[in-house]
Amino acid sequence: MSQTAVEMPTIQGLFGGNMMSPIEDPYRVYARLRDESPVLAVSTMMGINYLVTRYEDVTAMLRDPEVFSSRGNARAIGLVMGRTLLEMDGVEHVRHRNLIAPFFSPLAMRSEMPAVVDEIVNDLIDDFAGEGAADLVSQFTFIFPMRVIAHIIGVPIDDHAAFHRMALDLISIAEDPARGLAASQELVTFLQPLLDRRRGEQGVDLLSKLLHGDVDGHRLSDEEVLSFLRLLLPAGADTTYRLTGTVLWVLLHDPELMERVREDRSLIERVIQEVLRWESPVQLVSRETTRDAELAGAPIPAGMIVSACIGAANRDPAKFDGPNLFDIDRNNEDHVGFGFGRHFCAGSHLARLETRTAVNALLDRLKDLRLAAGEPTRIVGVAFRSPDRLPIRFS
Repeated sequence: MSQTAVEMPTIQGLFGGNMMSPIEDPYRVYARLRDESPVLAVSTMMGINYLVTRYEDVTAMLRDPEVFSSRGNARAIGLVMGRTLLEMDGVEHVRHRNLIAPFFSPLAMRSEMPAVVDEIVNDLIDDFAGEGAADLVSQFTFIFPMRVIAHIIGVPIDDHAAFHRMALDLISIAEDPARGLAASQELVTFLQPLLDRRRGEQGVDLLSKLLHGDVDGHRLSDEEVLSFLRLLLPAGADTTYRLTGTVLWVLLHDPELMERVREDRSLIERVIQEVLRWESPVQLVSRETTRDAELAGAPIPAGMIVSACIGAANRDPAKFDGPNLFDIDRNNEDHVGFGFGRHFCAGSHLARLETRTAVNALLDRLKDLRLAAGEPTRIVGVAFRSPDRLPIRFS
């Protein structure tokens, strides 16, 4: 379907708000797009963006980096993060990813990290365990992942909640460039003195690896290290914060399921798996066409930004039966909640460990855990989705 600039839809027109707005239900829009316009060009603040909504097309796109290159991320998130893994392809991507991979590997998640995460989680629960009430978003899920990723990197942070808000400002670049750029500079101001000090030290944390490791025999420059940190701090905190919050939202809204999980903790992993499909924390993954391309019969010119709608793909009825229903007993191993292909989320094992640990600790320590009466909660967002608040009561 051809579209002129005049008739081209906007993100605001499709969803009733921008990508960072607290929109409750983007899935009706996704369903209509899958049926009527599975590849749709829309107008955004960053230019024309092709939205891809069918599972088959999303996976085809993400498995073909030769045509759908990650370099397109330089146009938006790259403006505030610098050159990162998000915009690298091929050998360059592999070599830079290999620098950090050992810190997020399954082996690392079985060594010291379980004890680290457990201590951080329980320290936070200590702060409200005697109160009988809490908001699990502002007092728990928003804070603990930043503490974990700061520990892994080796960055001392006094106010983790404030630092996480700075990270959220950073990734708002597409909707609020001034706020994103200000957050990027604020991060540099905070991190540069740390880099200056740590260049002369040796350690075992990820920052030491970045400062003293090399790619192709060359040490990373300060700007390259800062780019890694501007990526890892938000990515390491934000995905887990959203994933854990939605897992807790599901359990609190389904007491029967919560009781099943309380009695059989092995089910936590199945809840996590279904949440990744049903309410993917990250809903959009962007690429750039290296040449003229076609998806679902729609032509896409070279040099265009194309966004794989992860949330739409994970609720595609052509792939998943009854996709809008939350069902931990379904076969959902091939969801794309953590992405797909070479850029599959490097921190997926950490996010699962953190969420599993958080749920176990809350169920162990807070008896009669329930939503506070008369306190409505929502899962909101388009580009990113998670509960806005989780007020609870407990004995």
